[in-house]
Amino acid sequence: MTEICSSGLTRRALLGAFAATAVIAAPTYSNAAGFLRGGGDIRRIRMYSGRTGERIDMVYWIDGKYIKDAVKEVNHFMRDWRTDQVKGIDLRTIDIMAASHNLMDISEPYMMLSGYRSPKTNAMLRRRSRGVAKNSLHMQGKAADLRLSSRSVSQIARAASSCRAGGVGRYSSSNFVHMDCGEVRNWGR
Repeated sequence: MTEICSSGLTRRALLGAFAATAVIAAPTYSNAAGFLRGGGDIRRIRMYSGRTGERIDMVYWIDGKYIKDAVKEVNHFMRDWRTDQVKGIDLRTIDIMAASHNLMDISEPYMMLSGYRSPKTNAMLRRRSRGVAKNSLHMQGKAADLRLSSRSVSQIARAASSCRAGGVGRYSSSNFVHMDCGEVRNWGR
């Protein structure tokens, strides 16, 4: 008989999630697309925000299903910290971030510089910088700007590009990589 935990997860799925934290699987760049198509049984995201001091390290997908409460926490974590507005982050973006992280075979969490941006925040940033798009995918909850201290911009961008699932921008002078679930494209140095 299958036991259901109070979170709605089966005991088997919960044990699988715990087992995944103990076993490190290091897929190669060649299986990135398979990961995004559901090749993995468990998906995990690790990030921290230097702006808010918050951290997140959680399994958000098990056995072909997104965990509703985990996704809700990711959405809150990736909110516009300036306005405290929360928007649903496109699950494809979260998957690209998680797959890229997994491909680099590291445990260090991403430092998230920007997730969702309200139109007000995006307009303010556009006034300060030429590099902010007027119709940024950040405003749709479809993009994230990320950094790792243990990997170069080039290494992070290569991992994200190997997923062939969205846009990847290199911002070497600012030491971050933009990942989104829009059209497949690359830019920057």
